[in-house]
Amino acid sequence: MSSSPKFLLGAAAWLLAGAALAQAASFPGIGRPATPKEVTAWDIDVRPDFKGLPRGAGTVLKGMDVWESKCASCHGVFGESNEVFSPLVGGTTKDDVRSGRVARLLDPSFPGRTTLMKVTHVSTLWDYINRAMPWAQPKSLTVEEVYGVTAYLLHMGGVLPEQYTLSDRNIAEVQKLLPNRAGLTTDHGLWPGKTMGNGGKPDVQGVACMTNCAAEPKLASYLPDFARDAHGNLAEQNRLVGPQRGADTTRPAALVAAVHSGHAVNTATSISAGSADKPATAPPASGPAAALVLARKANCMICHGVDSKIVGPGLADITKKYAGRSDAAAYLAQKIQAGSAGVWGAVPMPPQTLSAADAKAIAQWLAEGMKK
Repeated sequence: MSSSPKFLLGAAAWLLAGAALAQAASFPGIGRPATPKEVTAWDIDVRPDFKGLPRGAGTVLKGMDVWESKCASCHGVFGESNEVFSPLVGGTTKDDVRSGRVARLLDPSFPGRTTLMKVTHVSTLWDYINRAMPWAQPKSLTVEEVYGVTAYLLHMGGVLPEQYTLSDRNIAEVQKLLPNRAGLTTDHGLWPGKTMGNGGKPDVQGVACMTNCAAEPKLASYLPDFARDAHGNLAEQNRLVGPQRGADTTRPAALVAAVHSGHAVNTATSISAGSADKPATAPPASGPAAALVLARKANCMICHGVDSKIVGPGLADITKKYAGRSDAAAYLAQKIQAGSAGVWGAVPMPPQTLSAADAKAIAQWLAEGMKK
């Protein structure tokens, strides 16, 4: 009898080991189970019933500080946005807060539809701000900052008072004050409905032509090499987040394909095999090439193309504008660090966090005509 417990323990251990081996054998040599911490890091979505919302709180005043430093450059000091982004705030009234339906959504004479006019769940605001903002540094806000920015946005929309603290404990009560919280409806053209003035006519007609169909589409045109760079270099117009990268459109497609295939190509630019569309593994410590690397590292290329405007002016246009100034380098370095507004239009450039030495290097490069 004394050996029975040992036998049972041994048998249990053997069964567990066998189950683990069977599970591992399903996909030998491929991957591993995600750890609880990894699952937690990925599982950041917030549902309309607020499941998934992290514990925390943020004040309207805290949100105002974050907004002015990280949000206002794109969305305006008061949520009015600019020529690039649509307004977030406006078009709602105190009557909308009481009723839960934004009356101006049915007013065809109203000039636009703001975010607070359309959104039906506070969780949508919190989740999107948490996952995607700020534009150049998504997921960089703390939980307190996300609560604060959400509270400040609702304050600008007349939903929350200035001294309010938004938290996971009271956000369900705030949901009851959202101007368009009852705005989800099937009473419109798609189902169809009548309130949009279309007499119940569906939005689309589901009648498909299924006769005389072409057997296979044929390629009738292509983008010639001289037109690849018509909108600037696509490789420099993507956010430095995620796996997607634009093609290097400063080079002909045939050249890029040859380089990626591993064949050396003799051209006037002396590009060696394997170098196209890839950043240098060891950026030069100084000189024009290093200045361009610094500009990309500082996220300048999010808003500025080299030869074309994106949100802000192209770098070549900046060089041309200040070509006659003897103090161009010092002036541009100051603008890079302190920010600028009104020189190139309505969209402001926020202050940059790079060091004085890096700002000076970029400014000197611009002042000298972006020499290569």
